[in-house]
Amino acid sequence: MGSVLLELGDTNPNLVVVGADTTESLSLSPFGKKFPDRLFNVGIAEQNMIGVSAGLALYGKTVFCGTYAVFLERAIDQIRNTIGYCKLNVKIIGAHTGVSVGPDGGSHQAIEDIAIMRSIPNMKVVVPSDSYSTRALVREMASTDGPFYLRLIRASVPDLYLDKKISVGKANVLTEGSDIAIIACGIMVHEALKAADRLRKEGISARVIDCHTIKPLDAETIIKAANDTNRIITAEDHNMFGGLGSAVAELLSQKRPTRMEMIAVKDVFGESGKDTEVMAKYGITEKEIFDKAKEMMK
Repeated sequence: MGSVLLELGDTNPNLVVVGADTTESLSLSPFGKKFPDRLFNVGIAEQNMIGVSAGLALYGKTVFCGTYAVFLERAIDQIRNTIGYCKLNVKIIGAHTGVSVGPDGGSHQAIEDIAIMRSIPNMKVVVPSDSYSTRALVREMASTDGPFYLRLIRASVPDLYLDKKISVGKANVLTEGSDIAIIACGIMVHEALKAADRLRKEGISARVIDCHTIKPLDAETIIKAANDTNRIITAEDHNMFGGLGSAVAELLSQKRPTRMEMIAVKDVFGESGKDTEVMAKYGITEKEIFDKAKEMMK
């Protein structure tokens, strides 16, 4: 995250960053060292962070602001009324999301942030799956006017993308398949790919789609997957209500009713533990995707 902001800061003198005492954790500090007059750390004051960001945007700045996603929820009033309602050019970064945050426990594991942010008019919601896609999507966000919510994970994951084009609003088909489609976002894209490999060994052809943009949703790619496979699984490190699964279900119920299952946190708060252990406990791993796909094929 920090490296792409440094790159953008070199080319866009109007780009500024606002933090709320988590600039080190979000790798925003290097931006401030290079551009000391363009980083503002307001301290543990998330509502003020959004207000300052709004003021800077009104004066023509491209603003990136962020902290842990659970702390952003303290400022939903300001995000709704000053950023969303006014269509301001502010890119909000929510870090440490989902139960995969691990050791920090349920108080720090945001599992409702997608639901909140995608319900705000004018807000685009982006959930990258690796560092490459994060950089590509951030570049596009910086050059696109209007509010964005960028959801970042804490766990280290390998890069999936090296040369694929990644664009806001356009999902990426990572593997082709004709029996079932697995639509995932964030860390769950990696779990979906592992599940698809296991399914392939069982003779089941699974299409894996990285739906990195939750809003606006790529209706064309999702409806095509439904037409081609007649079976959809969504996978996300988020509550089962209001996230990727809900967005896909809303679309398909209106455009192409399809048998569908959701792999998500089942409306409970998480707890402390290693990221892999916590994900396994709450049923959001390749195993659950694999088992659900096998069940749907019967």
